[in-house]
Amino acid sequence: MLRIIIYSLIQCALLTLGQVFLKFALVRMPKFGWTKEFWLGLLTNWHFALCGLFFGAGSLLWIWILKKFPFSVAYPLTSLSFAMGMVAAIIFFHESVSAVRWFGLVLIIIGCLLIAK
Repeated sequence: MLRIIIYSLIQCALLTLGQVFLKFALVRMPKFGWTKEFWLGLLTNWHFALCGLFFGAGSLLWIWILKKFPFSVAYPLTSLSFAMGMVAAIIFFHESVSAVRWFGLVLIIIGCLLIAK
């Protein structure tokens, strides 16, 4: 089952990068609104374009994973993206993470390892 973990890690990394670039895109945008300026600004934002590419690649890999592995194993492993998201928040957005959140992260990883066995 090492293969499903590796594929899931790659898929979760793609989704996490998509979320990171979505956040980068939105930080550079004006306040959300149903205005022409907001939507044109979003569509011409290269961070938003990268977000779409990462989400697209992650979705294609997800389709392949679902075809190849049992859903009961594959789907819970997507929670690894929570762990990657927390690490990305620290690296890219300089957020602080409490000990309780780190403990929760460890529990998620343990759960994923148990599911993949």
